[in-house]
Amino acid sequence: MSSLNPESRISNPPAYQPPPAGYDEAADAAGPRPHWQRFFHALDDLGPAELGRRWRDAQHLIRENGVTYNVYGDPRGIARPWQLDPIPLLIPPAEAAHLEAGLLQRGRLLERVLADLYGPQRLLRDGLIPPELVYPNPGFLRPCHGIKVPGGRFLHLYAANLGRGADGHWRVIGDRTQAPSGAGYALENRIVMTRTLPEAFRDCRAHRLALFFQTFRDTLRSIAPRNRDNPRVVLLTPGPFNETYFEHAYLARYLGYTLVEGGDLTVRDNRVFLKVLGGLQQVDVIFRRLDDDFCDPLEQRPDSFLGVPGLTHAVRSGNVAIANALGTGVLETPALLAYLPRLCRELLGEELRLESVPTWWCGDPEALRYVLDHLDAVVVKPAFAANRLEPVFPSDLAAADRAAFVTRLKAQPRDFVAQGRLDLSTAPVLAGGALAPRKMVLRAYLAADTESRSGFTVMPGGLTRVSAAPDTIVVSMQRGGGSKDTWVLAAGAAIDFSMLNSGARVELTRAGGDLPSRAADNLFWLGRYAERAEGTTRLLRGIAVRLAERSGLAETPEVPALFHALSLRADLPAAVARESPEAHVLRVVFDATHAGSLVSTVRAVCRLAGVVRDRISIDMWRALNGLADFPADPAYYGEDGPTPADVLDLLNRTVLTLAAFGGLAVESMTRGEGWRFLDLGRRLERSLHMISLLNGTMTHPSVQDGPVLDAVLEVADSGMTYRRRYLGSLRAEAVLDLLVFDESNPRSLGSQLVALEDDVNHLPRPTRGAGRSPEQRFALAALSSVRMAEPEKLAAVVEGTRPELKTVLDIVGNWLPILSDAITLQFLTHLQPSRHLASPEPVRQTGAASGDRL
Repeated sequence: MSSLNPESRISNPPAYQPPPAGYDEAADAAGPRPHWQRFFHALDDLGPAELGRRWRDAQHLIRENGVTYNVYGDPRGIARPWQLDPIPLLIPPAEAAHLEAGLLQRGRLLERVLADLYGPQRLLRDGLIPPELVYPNPGFLRPCHGIKVPGGRFLHLYAANLGRGADGHWRVIGDRTQAPSGAGYALENRIVMTRTLPEAFRDCRAHRLALFFQTFRDTLRSIAPRNRDNPRVVLLTPGPFNETYFEHAYLARYLGYTLVEGGDLTVRDNRVFLKVLGGLQQVDVIFRRLDDDFCDPLEQRPDSFLGVPGLTHAVRSGNVAIANALGTGVLETPALLAYLPRLCRELLGEELRLESVPTWWCGDPEALRYVLDHLDAVVVKPAFAANRLEPVFPSDLAAADRAAFVTRLKAQPRDFVAQGRLDLSTAPVLAGGALAPRKMVLRAYLAADTESRSGFTVMPGGLTRVSAAPDTIVVSMQRGGGSKDTWVLAAGAAIDFSMLNSGARVELTRAGGDLPSRAADNLFWLGRYAERAEGTTRLLRGIAVRLAERSGLAETPEVPALFHALSLRADLPAAVARESPEAHVLRVVFDATHAGSLVSTVRAVCRLAGVVRDRISIDMWRALNGLADFPADPAYYGEDGPTPADVLDLLNRTVLTLAAFGGLAVESMTRGEGWRFLDLGRRLERSLHMISLLNGTMTHPSVQDGPVLDAVLEVADSGMTYRRRYLGSLRAEAVLDLLVFDESNPRSLGSQLVALEDDVNHLPRPTRGAGRSPEQRFALAALSSVRMAEPEKLAAVVEGTRPELKTVLDIVGNWLPILSDAITLQFLTHLQPSRHLASPEPVRQTGAASGDRL
């Protein structure tokens, strides 16, 4: 949406003009609706300039916090910022009460339907639900029939998509019952909006959302088969390539759950365990964001690597609870909407309070005849959500396409559902500096509530989605739409509740030993890539500053040595013959085709930071998220490319960002297993950087050794310490003492090896066995190789080389990869997925594993 353009400015907006036809949420022909007047007054009090400033700050906050949504096909991929509009949707108290009553009834009704379908199946026998909508439905899981769900509850989090028609009545467009998405985005929207418009939020008396999430967390605790006071709850995600992965990580952090992928869990003796570095920890509750058929490759999709083999049997044994229960996706067929009024009378003895959009299942001959007679007034969808077909608007089809579609519809009527075309209401959005109407759909959420007579509690808010353009009738984030915060207004004072106010007792602990091996692997490589990026940047900066200050290599004899050190870094492009030094620097900085270039390394840092964002602090994430704007092409600076000053500025900012991350890693992470693996990666990579730096600059000294030594001290960020100790005298033995042996220098090789040995010694160990582990021996061998050497001998020049220095650097440089391999073998090897016999090709971690697209 144009309102989210970072360059957009809010001018003095004209009065909002609702469309001449249809229903608008904020205004009618007479002006703003009564419940919107306070909000518009609050905007008037702010004024356009202040509102514009605040909204720019909010956009910056969204980017800084890394709130993303993956639109498939978008070049930004998983880095696409979340689209939020600054004008919320307001729902008055009376209307909210009507929606709440209808949603609560609907939740109870769907629970009863699920209990029957996976139990006695009376509804099928009595013809209240056509068997053709159940047995061929991929969402109906036969292995789950007869499973006893905890407390008889199937739906722990349920969502309904609501649309308001031109007549002003709300209707349900669809139900999301297996893994409904968007609740985390609704929470993030609320946090951004309360910071942006706190006065309007207070004046409008909007309800807060925290109590809803507290209820949901209490519900998950209550369904645990054991250890209900402090159960182990995990959030199962398809992985970082899923479109809503940000939400998964965000909810895991907010609710205090461990974020896991299928490979992090294993089933032993019909129990589910989390694979952590110290062994296995039993899981009590799984809050899944994975569709039904991806959850268990043994009993569902054998081509899926996303689930947990044997999970269904563990659920059947009563050793683990899953929210939502497996098999709930059967209710997501839109065809069921046509039968809900009768089911409500049969199961609840009540009339359906919240109508669904008019629906006809084409497998019913009478319904098919109606649909064929009214094609211009309906939209046709697949009967089963697993058939990922786009909705068809027959009235928009050309004659030939329409005839072909009718033929297909007649040939396979059971595969299709028709729904009446709902003229969706509009709501104001900020577009082009003014308020403009857009079509909207509200997603409302219910959480199971063991303390409520109705069995559910309704979120006093929701996720409002708006269309991308005025003439767009399909409201979808995948089609470029945006979102709004949803304010449910209180009749009196709003309840002030915070998740931080919980008074429940907890068992004191300092263990925190819940680090999955996958997370350890990602943290290890995050540390390595971050340090690799910093080392490469410092080298490039040392070269670039000399090229900018002096003319030609004759005045910079140290530059060839620095280029040599640069080429020793893994996978860095070597200099091309007749390529100028300046051109080579640009190639190393911007050439994304080389894995070792700076831009490629920075991208790897950003990708890994996104994967482990639930394991690092918010400030650490913000620091690394600053690298997301790293330019990937010199053309970013214009046709002539970047100037030397541009390159230096970019390198300086990159060094500061990475140094900030390193400092935050030291200051803001507890010294648990996650920090150990992050630090292991950093220490290993900094050691390798120092080895390549010294190998490239000092093992073959030049006639003019002074400028080279000065450059080495600068790249190693140790020049100030050296000058304080030795004033202006540059001696090779003194430089080597500072950069190799001085364990008090945090940049020295010896300091890194000491830290490596300490990290390795604190890794989890088997309870049995004596002596040092292989990784302990390798770390000690590398450290001993340095401690046994002498600075004077390393500095000695023999026939134009420093052989002792070369030998020590090669010995340590050989031990470090061996140490890295030993750590991987001991702690990370089981990350490799096993091959399923049914299919050689794995299912990728995309939206295919999560059918609930926004």
